[in-house]
Amino acid sequence: VRALLVALALLFSGCLAAVHENSALPVEQACLISADKAVPITVEVARTSAERSRGLMDRVRLAPNAGMLFVYNNQRRADHGFWMYRTLIPLDIAYLDRDGIIGAIRPMVPCPSDQGRDCPTYEAGVPFYLALEMNLGYFESHDIDVGDRLSRDSSDCR
Repeated sequence: VRALLVALALLFSGCLAAVHENSALPVEQACLISADKAVPITVEVARTSAERSRGLMDRVRLAPNAGMLFVYNNQRRADHGFWMYRTLIPLDIAYLDRDGIIGAIRPMVPCPSDQGRDCPTYEAGVPFYLALEMNLGYFESHDIDVGDRLSRDSSDCR
């Protein structure tokens, strides 16, 4: 019994370490809202320049209903974009206005180059304040499109 308790304690402490390691950014419950439904998601929120620069680099997976939300204090121009340098997961990115309305969705594939300058940039094509990265195909598989919106108020996710 004692050995079992020690083993469980070690296992549990390992789980806590993994949760702590992955939760360096604030995590919020949010939802994507279309005309006929609300899709609950969990997002890590990147607010600072350093957090946004790091993004999802070097991650090997992203949970099915999870993503990363990039928040900007000032509007980004339509020619601003994201790249996939050192990003291992194929992603969709939605560019959103200040109110969370999706203006564009782009698929992005990992860049195999070890030089960032060799990686393509996925331009927004619309001015934006927020960008939401989800697993590739997420928006299409959940019928979320341009004109739908992100709500960061979890009470909207009924």
